[in-house]
Amino acid sequence: MFDFKYQLKMLPEKPGVYIMRNNLNEVIYVGKAKILKNRVRQYFRHSKNHSKKVKAMVSNIAEFEYIVTDSEIEALILECNLIKKYRPRYNILLKDDKHYPFIKVTVNEDFPRIFVTRILAKDGSKYFGPYTDVSAVYETMELLKKIFPIRTCKKFIKENGDKIRPCLNYQMGLCKAPCSGYISKAEYQDIVKGIIDLLSGRDDFIIKKLKNDMERASEDLEFEKAARIRDRIFAVQKVVEKQKIITGNFEDEDFINMYCDDKDTCVQVFFLRGGKIVGREHFIIEDSADDEKSQVMADFIKEFYGGTAFVPKYIFLPFVYDRELLEEWLSMKRGSKVLIKIPKKGEKKDTLNLVEENAGITLKHFKIKIIRDKKLYESVLKDLKEVLNLDLIPERIEAYDISDIQGVDSVGSMVVFENGKPKNSDYRRFKINTVKGANDYDSMKEILTRRFKHGFDEIKGIQQRKLNFASGKFCVFPDLIMMDGGRGQINIALDVLRKFDLDIPVCGMVKDENHNTRGLIYNNIELDVNSKLIKFIARVQDEVHRFAITYHRSLRKKRVLHSILDDIPNVGDKRRKELLKHFGSIENIKLATYEELINVPSIDKRAADSIIQYFKS
Repeated sequence: MFDFKYQLKMLPEKPGVYIMRNNLNEVIYVGKAKILKNRVRQYFRHSKNHSKKVKAMVSNIAEFEYIVTDSEIEALILECNLIKKYRPRYNILLKDDKHYPFIKVTVNEDFPRIFVTRILAKDGSKYFGPYTDVSAVYETMELLKKIFPIRTCKKFIKENGDKIRPCLNYQMGLCKAPCSGYISKAEYQDIVKGIIDLLSGRDDFIIKKLKNDMERASEDLEFEKAARIRDRIFAVQKVVEKQKIITGNFEDEDFINMYCDDKDTCVQVFFLRGGKIVGREHFIIEDSADDEKSQVMADFIKEFYGGTAFVPKYIFLPFVYDRELLEEWLSMKRGSKVLIKIPKKGEKKDTLNLVEENAGITLKHFKIKIIRDKKLYESVLKDLKEVLNLDLIPERIEAYDISDIQGVDSVGSMVVFENGKPKNSDYRRFKINTVKGANDYDSMKEILTRRFKHGFDEIKGIQQRKLNFASGKFCVFPDLIMMDGGRGQINIALDVLRKFDLDIPVCGMVKDENHNTRGLIYNNIELDVNSKLIKFIARVQDEVHRFAITYHRSLRKKRVLHSILDDIPNVGDKRRKELLKHFGSIENIKLATYEELINVPSIDKRAADSIIQYFKS
């Protein structure tokens, strides 16, 4: 039994990280402290100042542990890493945690490429972004390709390297074919400079140059050429219109503000790059109204910049806790000085007010959407209950699917919908272990058996240890099972349920000849359903299929890479990754010379010889 009184006495007067666990030994909160003894003790004092969330967390603490660090900044770094690892339920966790897209120009290559990436690496390339509107990014890319004939292939091209036959892009006028030696390095670099100028906001020079070229073509009676240049001018203007200048300062800046109602908080972020808004993002932090605003802001900063790829030079906030410590941590992440500023008046303050206003509007729309969605889901589930003649509304639905190609890398997926909404935390993937070849029925039997066996084993353990059922991963059983398939899959599921003595209704989701969801099969009868319900069924079917396909593709990709690269002597996992990162594809590695291989970090003479010998044999 954990002795709280003794452990609280033993807390050191040093900086560090504390980890709270529940009675299932799960991490429910991670925090950092300048002085562990003072900070951890605060949780266990009977204080009326504790928020509802803190009171709920403390009531679930079964034990705690701590890690002493040399400094508070070390504690902050460790806290961020542990939050990423454990995803504790009482920490602020951004549900929309994501890597935003950048436009990357590989200026370190002889003939640079331009493409969209979500990975920001210190590789000598130029990155523009991040952008939150993905569709706008790809539209911008298409426009850039029309304006500038730059290559988009992954070929490894050197100025004096071997020449190859140009591809279709050259014939279409979309590329100058540096691979065939049709353009010099200097001429190509001029094109790249134009792209960088445009993405950096320096568009006046480009438009002026294009207008001069258009007028010259018209004077020479080259009207088709003039028309093409005119279209390029329109395309440049369209790219520029996507970004609105709101400041004369061309530094990278983020503006962050929040709006709270009586329950939740919306945090809004505006991204400014080169004085232009390139995107914005919002995050809803539920049940946070009782929390100290400056602490919520500090926790948000740690979670947001702990997961995002880019940290700007300036971050503007209305208030914050631990400002200097956060600046030090952010500067370490960026690799140069980062300043957190709290403006009191002027243009920056006006921008923060605009961000707060947008946060308030977003939170209001969020609440309206929740109410609307709740009514919609309640109506759909009620219709589903009536169509299947169930005793109760199916609050928890589990759907299953199998994915394979000719029996290779067979996988199963389980997705969960609770109260009509996907519950991603309960999704499960199964790699088929006992079935050889393409046999969907036996594969489905395996994953269903494993799922319910896990559930009963977990229930037994919880009952023996007198723990909380809500914390289990498999012990909550569904009110309805939906199979991606017809009568055969339904019968497999019913057989498995009978073995476990479970009485759970099972229906099948069937598609028409165009592969669109058409209805349900239940009790050997195909049912017609209304349009509202068919949309819900289609969503469930698409989601379970997507989840299975994603897992199958990842396994297939690993297998393909293994068969080609893993057998090369003297080339381990680190070297394989660096080779692919440097050359972009296995084909380019195969064509690389000894000198090119040696230039890859960690590739020594022995490894280079092995690679060349492997592909020659």
